[in-house]
Amino acid sequence: MKKKIMLLDGGMGQELIKNSKSDPHPLWSTYVMLKEPELVKKAHVDFIEAGASIITLNTYSTTPERLEANNLLDKFSFFHKQAIDLARKAIDHTQRDVLIAGCLPPLVWSYRPDKAPDYNKCIDLYLQIVREQENFVDLFVCETMASIKEAKAAVMAAKTSGKTIWCGFTLEDNQNCELRSGEKLLDCVKELQSLGQEEFVLNCSFPEVIDKGMTILSRNSKFFGGYGNGFTSIEPLKTASNVSVLSARTDLGPKEYSKHALNWANQGASVVGGCCEIGPSHIKHLHDTLIENNFEIVNSLV
Repeated sequence: MKKKIMLLDGGMGQELIKNSKSDPHPLWSTYVMLKEPELVKKAHVDFIEAGASIITLNTYSTTPERLEANNLLDKFSFFHKQAIDLARKAIDHTQRDVLIAGCLPPLVWSYRPDKAPDYNKCIDLYLQIVREQENFVDLFVCETMASIKEAKAAVMAAKTSGKTIWCGFTLEDNQNCELRSGEKLLDCVKELQSLGQEEFVLNCSFPEVIDKGMTILSRNSKFFGGYGNGFTSIEPLKTASNVSVLSARTDLGPKEYSKHALNWANQGASVVGGCCEIGPSHIKHLHDTLIENNFEIVNSLV
């Protein structure tokens, strides 16, 4: 009997930077929806045609806090509607049966949990995002959560939608299985489980780090998964305004990345995919690798 698994798309932001004619902007993936929206649709199409059964809305940087800091808060609803429209157009173009994941990202700055507002304000800001997306998505991914506080706020806001929620943690790039906040992964899982959250993923971390974290998830959750990044280091971004300061690994091509993701799948992961610097060629190779190893790619959340 074939084992069922969902295949998430890869890193939207880096694909847009590679294909855009514009210089990287602090809100690179949002800004593109004003200037070159066709690139967003193309990236979605490329990931779908590579075999992804789930695509994520291009709203990672469209949080109220980040838009306000860049004098774009008045376009909050516009950007979310644009992202939804572009995702649906991509699905229509490919004529594939693909799910759409809503995105609840870090509110202020990736990898810097100390920049997040207080807990109650986090919930309020996440609720604003949920209200924009909930009628158009199949599930929510709280992704790149770097602290218990922000993860709890995102999950609690998403719960009001009644949709499936995946809580995604980003880990320090060492072997300590800690969030970027220094909090232990196992402690975070247990605390979220006390709130009724049972579906967890690890994302935007070295695949080698996810390898170790996946062992913890596999022992403590029935539904888990992962999608790693391909950066050499995220340290420069902790003080810079956009990802142009980061560089891609040269040792993590489609074949090398697929080895990690196949390992997660063999541990029982329900979903695998890619994050920053993991492009359509990676997803295509991963798709084919999963098929070759007796997995069936599905898009069912049940």
